[in-house]
Amino acid sequence: MKKGLIDVISLGCSKNLIDSERLLRRLAAKGYDVRHDAEMPNGEWVVVNTCGFIQDAKEESIDLILQLGSQKKTRKIGKLVVMGCLSQRYMDDLKAEIPEVDIWYGKYDWKDFIDNLPDRKSALPEKPKDWERTLTTPPHSTYLKISEGCNRFCSFCAIPIITGRHTSRPIEEILEETKELVSKGVKEFNVIAQDLSSYGTDLYGRHALPELIDEMAQIEGVEWIRLHYAYPSDFPMDLLDVMARRENVCKYIDIALQHISDKVLDNMHRHINGENTRKLLAEMRSRVPDLKIRTTLMVGYPGEGEKEFEELLDFVKEQKFERMGAFAYSEEDDTWAAKNLGDEIPDEVKQQRLDRLMELQQEIAYQRNLEMIGQTVKVLVDRIEGDTRIGRTQWDSPEVDPEIYVDGSDAEPGEFINAKITKAEPFELFGELV
Repeated sequence: MKKGLIDVISLGCSKNLIDSERLLRRLAAKGYDVRHDAEMPNGEWVVVNTCGFIQDAKEESIDLILQLGSQKKTRKIGKLVVMGCLSQRYMDDLKAEIPEVDIWYGKYDWKDFIDNLPDRKSALPEKPKDWERTLTTPPHSTYLKISEGCNRFCSFCAIPIITGRHTSRPIEEILEETKELVSKGVKEFNVIAQDLSSYGTDLYGRHALPELIDEMAQIEGVEWIRLHYAYPSDFPMDLLDVMARRENVCKYIDIALQHISDKVLDNMHRHINGENTRKLLAEMRSRVPDLKIRTTLMVGYPGEGEKEFEELLDFVKEQKFERMGAFAYSEEDDTWAAKNLGDEIPDEVKQQRLDRLMELQQEIAYQRNLEMIGQTVKVLVDRIEGDTRIGRTQWDSPEVDPEIYVDGSDAEPGEFINAKITKAEPFELFGELV
């Protein structure tokens, strides 16, 4: 155990990661040595920022907490702190079941941990601004969270239970943070929220996402803006004009559609039907040339029979999504679906449907990549392996989308190069420097 060292371990999504980065910044300002996601935690304090979204994520969080509790008993680490979505949702139960944890916080009250820690001699004289953080991503790329929470209340989703109502950050604050990050070398901004589509409706009484993205795009040094987690119902259509007009707004959007069957969408409380979903996608592709869409779909939701699943497969064949993920329905405590629908479809049927859907998407993704052979694309270099530069195009988000391997360049990470695509695989591209 190392005195003065605090290990912070972040689980779950990029929105969680931003909270961890804000925590790291505040801890450093109080004079502590900090590490993020160390392989061998040995800090005086270890803080785990948990995920509680789906069953697998909850199990991962609990397993890690138990493992660290064992290390605490052997004095490999000091005190153990747990925060985040899992503890926000199950605080009382966790306290009773895992006494090895010294302090529990939820998703929003973790700042109390900072306030209760004594300053060290090397503490900074001024506290960081609320949005300031220590980046854990590559220095040229970051996530930018513009709101928290969700008002949609889809019947399967626990996010509103965990995060509460949708709350937007002011445009001025986001722009200030963007300028600060640019001054530190950030070029790529992956804009995230539980529900991008609703941004601004609580603060300004209107959809303000188009205005925000247009303002961000005019900041010198912002090379790429990429949008994640839009909602299809009540989508801010003016955003499409901004995407088409601004060269540094990536022609990419991540919009979770979940399903196409009217029956299933109604059971999910998605506030949109299959016909309007298709109209929205057609409008997006019509108004934004070269747009690539990432979506997420769900199989095995209560009420999804073979007819509805086949309808979903036909929809994927028809749309040929460039990027797509999928998961099997998992019943979440206290959601409307858990209380009213049950979990009627056997796990083996869910898995079979998921496998069929992803096999179909793999072939579609491969064909989409093959279509890019011969094209010259702008690539942001993320890392170097030997003589090969590995990066992404504007259509590829970190961690979830394909990478492109480029030979013949001496560019450093964070630099842009132009590459001609020479070869394609289902989830990777290969090119040569132009």
